[in-house]
Amino acid sequence: MNIDLSTTVAEVSLENCIYNASGPLCTTAEHLHAIGESQAGAILTKSATLELREGNPQPRYYENDLGSINSMGLPNKGYAYYASLVAEMQKHAKPYFVSVSGLSLENNLTILKHLNTVKEVSAIELNLSCPNVPGKPQTGYDFEQMQRVLDKVCALEGHPLGVKLPPYFDIIHFHQVADILNKYPIQFVTCVNSIGNGLVIDVDAEQVVIKPKHGFGGVGGDYIKPTALANVRKFFVLLRDDIDVIGCGGIKNGRDAFEHILCGASAVQIGTQYMREGTGCFERIANELVALMQEKGYQSITDFKGKLKSID
Repeated sequence: MNIDLSTTVAEVSLENCIYNASGPLCTTAEHLHAIGESQAGAILTKSATLELREGNPQPRYYENDLGSINSMGLPNKGYAYYASLVAEMQKHAKPYFVSVSGLSLENNLTILKHLNTVKEVSAIELNLSCPNVPGKPQTGYDFEQMQRVLDKVCALEGHPLGVKLPPYFDIIHFHQVADILNKYPIQFVTCVNSIGNGLVIDVDAEQVVIKPKHGFGGVGGDYIKPTALANVRKFFVLLRDDIDVIGCGGIKNGRDAFEHILCGASAVQIGTQYMREGTGCFERIANELVALMQEKGYQSITDFKGKLKSID
């Protein structure tokens, strides 16, 4: 039986529904070419700011068996760098998505206006959820500011636009955010970014494991999978049918990817596991997903996407 892992995100075709999350190992041209040469279904850049950023002081990333904690501070090459790579990325024959995190509404508008003129950009993922920039609150938790941002950015014409959301925990917040997003021509949402302001401790040293923010950072990996699945599920149910949901959080094998798709994800992004394993994770996870689908008799992800059952 031929198994089809293809999907669409914002009407953009992907041969494989698995690709990288914005964050780990997607900052430089070398990183992005490595993703392009892998089995990933798309290439997604690091979240780009107006200018180059060095990010927070080291050590700023730590992982253990349960996941990761980071306070990277958006190190990136600046949006113009990622726009300049578009032509050379075309040799990989897969979508090139640009993540944007402009640190202010004015900066986001400047970046988006330019990117919308770069024809080969497939779609833009606007990051409303970076928890690791000192002094900058997450737009995703300020619903009035979220609407002000979307009022402006959605007035621009250009590439398909999606948003990367922080994790939500209260049922009312799922409804409030969905009510906001349903008013705008958003074409996809990515659920979720890391859970902000976690703390991991080295018991032997009796100290925190990362330097910025006195050890506080965004938590990913196994730690967040149940929260990520809940967010994927609720937004799949609450958002318009023409808004795709991308699952992100705790995906390290084919079963994890299957769970996200079963909850309603049209595609899945790999973060912590990609940082651990490198680009080989995309092929391995895809093969494991194919094997599970064969076992269950599914030929494509549409056969089970969003069909999570409740207990009667």
